[in-house]
Amino acid sequence: MDKKERKEFEINIFNLSNKTHQFDFVISDSIFQFFEYSIVEKGSGSCHLDLSKSETMMTLNFEINVSVELTCDRSLRSFDYPIDVEEEIIIKFGDSDYMLSEEVIVIRNDAPSINVMEYIYEFISLSIPMKKLHPELEDEETPDLIYSSEIEEDADDTADPRWEALKKLKDNK
Repeated sequence: MDKKERKEFEINIFNLSNKTHQFDFVISDSIFQFFEYSIVEKGSGSCHLDLSKSETMMTLNFEINVSVELTCDRSLRSFDYPIDVEEEIIIKFGDSDYMLSEEVIVIRNDAPSINVMEYIYEFISLSIPMKKLHPELEDEETPDLIYSSEIEEDADDTADPRWEALKKLKDNK
């Protein structure tokens, strides 16, 4: 992604009046390729942003509709995964830049602009499931997993006869 494409996500907040403003962004492969070690390489869609500005803060409401290409963990086939996300970030004005929480960010009073590309990328990335399963395989039955606690319970219920024989030898000493 070159500077021009990154600039498309830049919002000049210095000249914005204290009211709600609307912005629309096009999401393409280049946004995912900008971030090193991205879990997504291909995707396309749109982002609508309502930015409400006041004297002391801004509220950013994101509506993201995108389809990303994922690789199935089981079959290794690629498939398109739709993501529809609505998120909110509050940006307060202060003396320095820092993060109060995941939803509240403080920026300098004299900041001329903000770039929302990273927020959009993060919202999309966080919406990707841990287990990526091709839609054709979702209806298949998966074997029940046996957890270690269940194995231990089974082991306590029925003792292995070899261990019983060893216990007898130990007790006879």
